[in-house]
Amino acid sequence: MASPIAVFAAADLDRHITPEWHPEHPGRLAASLQGISAAGLLDAVRFHLPRSATVDELETVHTPRHVAQIRGLCERGGGQIDGDTFVAAGSWDTARRGVGAVLDGIDALRAGDCDLAFAASRPPGHHAVSDQAMGFCLFNNVAVAAATLAAGGERVAIVDWDVHHGNGTQDIFYDDPRVLYVSTHESPLYPGTGRADETGGPNAPFTNLNLPFPAGTRGDVYRAAIDTVIAPVIERFAPDWLLISAGFDGHLRDPLAGLELTSADYADFAVRLQQLVGARRTLVALEGGYDLDALTYSTGATLAALIGESYRPEAASVGEVGLPTIAAATDRWQLN
Repeated sequence: MASPIAVFAAADLDRHITPEWHPEHPGRLAASLQGISAAGLLDAVRFHLPRSATVDELETVHTPRHVAQIRGLCERGGGQIDGDTFVAAGSWDTARRGVGAVLDGIDALRAGDCDLAFAASRPPGHHAVSDQAMGFCLFNNVAVAAATLAAGGERVAIVDWDVHHGNGTQDIFYDDPRVLYVSTHESPLYPGTGRADETGGPNAPFTNLNLPFPAGTRGDVYRAAIDTVIAPVIERFAPDWLLISAGFDGHLRDPLAGLELTSADYADFAVRLQQLVGARRTLVALEGGYDLDALTYSTGATLAALIGESYRPEAASVGEVGLPTIAAATDRWQLN
């Protein structure tokens, strides 16, 4: 019997251990999953242990050299990749399960086993480019799934609402007409990419939509952006699948950024986006989010909204900061 939500998570097998001071740690996954019970969704959820993605699957978007480097570093006991990206001995297995969670979610939706899939992946993935780990990310979880779908002849829309621009996802699909990438993010902020004039490569014009918002932007502006820019762009692209890179670090409580969103805002965004694809074609994948309470509230509110339930521990936010970003995108994408 199909369940409303299939959740793919391996919290008990999480061996991706970062330094004690690091904001991306195993407690993030536990906090996100806690949102399911906080929202009263346990009866609507079936939990699954995700499989480990194969090397061949990782290499749909990553170079063999990159995959081998991550594996070798883990086998040597782990180490530091850059100033904020680390691996431990167990990171190889944990990261492959993070990719496997997204792939399993796609399979469950296609088989009709659920109405919605949630890949509770750790570590996040959207900063990982084809040949380099960065920004806490080792492999690009959502990109592997999108590339797999595209290889089968399907059109994919990725909406990345993480507060940081998903430079890895953009880079991987920038010249691929089969995948539409949409990013709402704070600017200026790490990694410094995601300009509004980055709209796609020569073979894929207008398949890359960046909406860089200033600090202080609230939910009303995001809702307006979805209604006036994002939804028309997605409808014009006509995707078969919607993959949401759900970073919750745009929450007003998050310590790493300056947007002022709430869990109710994320719920509103999710419902608006879900309406743009067919039934059983929406997958939510965890990306960033570094305040544990905000992760709990936001995960619960988002998943509840997507199956028609109401869990609103916070009010939606209102404000006008960021409106010029919408106006500029409307002109650039000829949506007037």
